[in-house]
Amino acid sequence: MKKICSSLLLLVSLLSLSSCNTFIGLGRDIERLGEGMQNKADGKTWSGNQSQAPADSPY
Repeated sequence: MKKICSSLLLLVSLLSLSSCNTFIGLGRDIERLGEGMQNKADGKTWSGNQSQAPADSPY
């Protein structure tokens, strides 16, 4: 019984530690999404470069 409990505890510990990287990655993705949306609102391209309309564009 003690062996089963220690194995389960080890498994739960490993799973919880691996999920930290998942949440860190999710936070980075959300941050990049916010930056991209802010760039578009400021009239820039998604990556932050200044957008320039083509010469024949009315905009």
